Amino acid sequence: MQQLENKLKYLRMSAVLQSLKQHNETAQEQHLSYLEFFEMLIEDECAKRKANVLRQRLIKSKLNVQKSFEHYDLNFQPELDRKMVAEIRTCRFVDERKNVILIGKPGTGKTHLANAIGLEAAAKGFSVVFSHLHTLLEKLAQGRADNSHRRILQQALAPDLLILDEIGFRTLSPQALDDFFEIIRHRYETKSTIFTSNRNFEDWGAILGDKVMASAILDRIVHHAYILKFEGDSYRIKDFLTHFNNFQ
Repeated sequence: MQQLENKLKYLRMSAVLQSLKQHNETAQEQHLSYLEFFEMLIEDECAKRKANVLRQRLIKSKLNVQKSFEHYDLNFQPELDRKMVAEIRTCRFVDERKNVILIGKPGTGKTHLANAIGLEAAAKGFSVVFSHLHTLLEKLAQGRADNSHRRILQQALAPDLLILDEIGFRTLSPQALDDFFEIIRHRYETKSTIFTSNRNFEDWGAILGDKVMASAILDRIVHHAYILKFEGDSYRIKDFLTHFNNFQ
């Protein structure tokens, strides 16, 4: 047994190593064949390796693992199209290179839903990156100074699903607008992107600072897209008022 354990360590089959004794006892008790015993061990190793791959994928994605569908209250947004949400959750839109656009006031659940979709996509094997739009654009601006611009841009273009959060909180500089357009242009019909925004489409011209460029960006974003509109006031304010009233 010790020689076998040493060989498993050498092969880095840690899951098999951990479950070897338990499965060996089970195999003896249930009179399993060698093939059945071997299958049990390999299933453990496959499961652990899949879990490790997913763990690394989530670390790279910058997703919040706490903001999943299990923690999302759809009842707070009764006007949302439930069938569309269910369809988006399947992540078929990623295979189809379609976009998802979530529009509504701050605090209405857009970011949480975008994050939850990202977690579903990661679990299905897609590469995902979550970023606040302005954080990404600031990194790209800094990259022009230290020659990392191209590398950062490629990181935004590479994932199967890119989530760009909080479009509309600040206007964009001409340079930032150019970078934003490059991301949209390269991902158009080749990769999927989720956008969250607190502004309606008709306001994007003012946000982006260039109506012609805004039109070009919007044309590509909405061409193949699911659009969900969020109504009502901020969930965070509602939650605060609920707790505040409980102390009255």
